[in-house]
Amino acid sequence: MPLQPGDRVALLVPGSRSYVDVVLSLLARGVFPVPLDPRLTAYERERILGNLDPALTVTDDTQLAALAGPHGLPLGRPMHVTSGTTGTPKGVFSGLLDPADAQALVAEERDLWGFEATDVNLVLSPLYHSAPLRFAMGTLLAGGQITGFDADGRQPAFDPAGITATIERERPTTMFCVPAHLQRLFAHWDEHGTPDLGCFRLVAHAGAACPEPLKRRLIDAFPAGSTWEFYGSTEGQFTACRSEEWLERPGTVGRARPGRTLQLDQDGQIWCTVPAYARFSYFNDPAKTAAAWRETADGPAFSVGDLGRLDAEGYLWLDGRREDLIITGGVNVYPAEVESTLAGHPGVADVAVYGVPDDHWGQRVVAAVVGTATADELDRWARERLAPPKRPKEYRHLAELPRTLTGKVRRRDLA
Repeated sequence: MPLQPGDRVALLVPGSRSYVDVVLSLLARGVFPVPLDPRLTAYERERILGNLDPALTVTDDTQLAALAGPHGLPLGRPMHVTSGTTGTPKGVFSGLLDPADAQALVAEERDLWGFEATDVNLVLSPLYHSAPLRFAMGTLLAGGQITGFDADGRQPAFDPAGITATIERERPTTMFCVPAHLQRLFAHWDEHGTPDLGCFRLVAHAGAACPEPLKRRLIDAFPAGSTWEFYGSTEGQFTACRSEEWLERPGTVGRARPGRTLQLDQDGQIWCTVPAYARFSYFNDPAKTAAAWRETADGPAFSVGDLGRLDAEGYLWLDGRREDLIITGGVNVYPAEVESTLAGHPGVADVAVYGVPDDHWGQRVVAAVVGTATADELDRWARERLAPPKRPKEYRHLAELPRTLTGKVRRRDLA
């Protein structure tokens, strides 16, 4: 049976040039691609797809090729699924958009990021994640090109040497990355030499907190005015921040994107109003949808449970996720604050803070650390910079932190 507007198509194949073409083709027909990690186990696939009821599940390149067609105006957003790090994965559904809203959705991204026909977007992250797919789609819709694929058009595993060669050969103008990409690229360039990065007009990063030394190196390495950070989620985008703004206000993730407003409730939870074309529901889950939205004086606002602070000029700082909250001895401790402090130690390359059950305190604060700093050194550092409840009671040294492919720490694995 031919696909109908509103149908879902699950994409369980590796990223490729064709993958982006098919996503755009489906959306032009009002069909919603559901990009998923092709490495999901059978149990994970059943858990996710059972609720989404796809009309078609694509598991090989032959099926993918059969869906190719003209691009046209996307009549919605791909139905990405929340990561599942804080509960059961949920499909984020934009619904079918009328032509005016569909055009506004495309125009918003183009206006913010400046996509144009001369752009060459370097794809680094797996295309089943929302940010790399969004940047690739925006580039193609503006008449530009995407690169970062092998000779067969497939997306290879991230490889600093291969990425460096692509930069030298293809001279990309834009890329989206996560801090882990930058760490690996800079380590490679320290050993083998830094390529000419003058071709870049836009380097955007998100997905995880960026340590201050890494952020400053990013700013120094790429052309002035080219580097940005943004804060968003599977559900929607909140802020965008030029690095020059960050230098004036270290740690901020910027102000609300155009057409949006930010508000904090009494608990510090972040709520964001968005235009009609950027609204969403959790597919087949009206209760979770209702919990994510509330009415405000500026219109409907959504939250994903993140906590933050706003200054008088509207710049936002993140304090962590509500789900990551550690309550120790009745005191709320936000991991992001402790992580930021420990990351400033010269012997810390990476760090994640989380809570574990404690018979006395309810939970105790634990830090998983990658680097050369000893537990005693870190304890002295923390004592100088953190109030007693926030100081880790235990330090665990690891070779690397467990992360999702978008760079988010899998805290449940640590705990």
